[in-house]
Amino acid sequence: MTTTTLFYDAYKEARTRLDLVVQLIHENDLAKKLDASPNSCGFLMRHIGDVELLFSKNVFKMHGVEVKAQTVIDRKDTGDWNNLVELKYYLDHSFNTLLNAIAQQNAEEWTAVIETKEFGKKTKAEAFGRIISHTAYHAGQLAMIQKYGK
Repeated sequence: MTTTTLFYDAYKEARTRLDLVVQLIHENDLAKKLDASPNSCGFLMRHIGDVELLFSKNVFKMHGVEVKAQTVIDRKDTGDWNNLVELKYYLDHSFNTLLNAIAQQNAEEWTAVIETKEFGKKTKAEAFGRIISHTAYHAGQLAMIQKYGK
């Protein structure tokens, strides 16, 4: 098994946490927030997709990726993310794009250093850890908001 295959398989498995939560989300859940939380379910779903696409483009240097990461640009929930079908489609698209970007990496590229304004200089392997933890973190938030939010 190659290094790239291991990373690819690891992200597919890590993403199952989010996929299980998203299956439980209904349209009326999208506006839910926890009392002290600034983010709704809809915002978090869009944000996860935005960041997966940003990673594909900026970390893994996948050509042809177009992303307008509105949740990153706005830095707050604007209440715009309220179409469940569109959000699920966006998450499927961002996931498949990221998997394709991971699959295009060769073994040497995982040790290449990249730099972003969000987290500075890291190897692609270190940055990969960041996207796994980012998705899992927000999947947990999404589950809590869906279950306990109003």
